Amino acid sequence: MWRRRFTSLPLFFSHLQQVRRADELKICQAFCTETVKPPVEGESNSGRNSPFVAFVLGGPGSGKGTQCLKIAETFGFDHIGAGDLLRKEMHSDSENGAMIQKLMKEGSIAPSEVTVKLIKKAIESAENRKFLIDGFPRSEENRVAYERIIGAEPNFVLFFDCPEEVMVKRVLNRNEGRVDDNEHTVKERLKVYKAITLPVANHYDKKGKLYKVDGTGTQEEIFERVRPIFASLRLST
Repeated sequence: MWRRRFTSLPLFFSHLQQVRRADELKICQAFCTETVKPPVEGESNSGRNSPFVAFVLGGPGSGKGTQCLKIAETFGFDHIGAGDLLRKEMHSDSENGAMIQKLMKEGSIAPSEVTVKLIKKAIESAENRKFLIDGFPRSEENRVAYERIIGAEPNFVLFFDCPEEVMVKRVLNRNEGRVDDNEHTVKERLKVYKAITLPVANHYDKKGKLYKVDGTGTQEEIFERVRPIFASLRLST
């Protein structure tokens, strides 16, 4: 009888460790990929003084931009929208402006180096060291260029999973006056998203860095799924 009890002890402590870890993360049903240990702010592959970076991915109309604003306000992150940076550059007098405008109208992706250098400039010019990079990387080429130019991977990746019909409806109803907010362009953007952005999410999923969130429902309902992920971050002192 005693031998049977002692034999079961490793299984008991293994179960206890899993329970403690689940309680620490407080993730519940906020994502459906395997949970990874929350990273510590300011720590990355290149050292403690590196910026804390979270990529935020999802299709057009998945709600990622809206949720980034809520995360930034609640948890003190700087929100860098890759699309916003490109649109700002498009309206500037730079040599890349006309090229970016043409690509956006076609629903195509801007050259990786152009986007990464705009992101790098935004990070380096900010006083904050916590960043949400919204809508990037949109392709494996983007991802490789970011890691090469920046010299680091993101700390983790937030992915909003949303049905196509919901995304199309949201884009057509948002009335922001964007050149790419029309039915033809949004459907082209969805094709691009499926073909080349989803593999990026899969890449980070395999590395244990992906947090997948249900992007349906109201803004408040979605944020309640997002909140535990950021609340569980262990901030450095």
